[in-house]
Amino acid sequence: MSVLNILNGNATLHGFERTGIEGDVMVWREVLSEGPLSENIASADFWRDRSAFICRTFDETPQRYHDEMVAHLEKLSQPYDEVNLWFEFDLHCQVNLLGALMLLSQQTNLSAPAIYLICPADYPDLPDFRGMGELNGEQLEYLYDNIRVQLGEYDIELATEAWQLYVAGNADKLNAWIDATRFWGNLPCLKPAMQAHLKRLQTNAAGLSYIHQKLLNIYDNGKHSKPDIYKAFWQTEKIYGMGDSELDIYLDELTARRLITL
Repeated sequence: MSVLNILNGNATLHGFERTGIEGDVMVWREVLSEGPLSENIASADFWRDRSAFICRTFDETPQRYHDEMVAHLEKLSQPYDEVNLWFEFDLHCQVNLLGALMLLSQQTNLSAPAIYLICPADYPDLPDFRGMGELNGEQLEYLYDNIRVQLGEYDIELATEAWQLYVAGNADKLNAWIDATRFWGNLPCLKPAMQAHLKRLQTNAAGLSYIHQKLLNIYDNGKHSKPDIYKAFWQTEKIYGMGDSELDIYLDELTARRLITL
């Protein structure tokens, strides 16, 4: 049986290479939770826009982005019998998961693979679990053996709805959908992630999103260096799954508005 494992990032790859789990590996090196999106993720325009954003925002080159991300998408059209999706609970990973599911669901061959999800929200005896990049090979095998679930038609439909709403960026429609959805199938981490995104779409009287205001509060409370701001944000907001470079997007916007000076 041919198997493809799609990992949520380079951090998980280190531990995964020390497991006995079979199959080919693809590392999903994208940040779909930031920047331009369009509904048709399989289009050339989608990935052209993503490349422009990634290179502009994260000091990447078009060639390296192509080699590290776009070139690997070809694996998703290969005739695998099984695909294992290794993605985490936070918004960053959940949006990347939606993207991977959309690409897989658009395959039209008659032998579509069985799709499984490994998505831990926590881990035994790790009270401050942040993600699979913290785990060794034995711990990743534990997840594979104990929480792996096969995704069904309802899960794909739910993911499709979430993707469409995420791309649309309409806070009212997203809020109504979250409230109306009573059953989250095998995607229980999707709801808190979409709730976190809703807070990004909504703005306060000052025109600031939740993340902007949170970072501003941290700054106003005396944290004036980027490392200190990052650490304070991560202590309470791990649901967003943001790294340094992603938080810099928001810090740069606050700086441009002359609300902070770094």
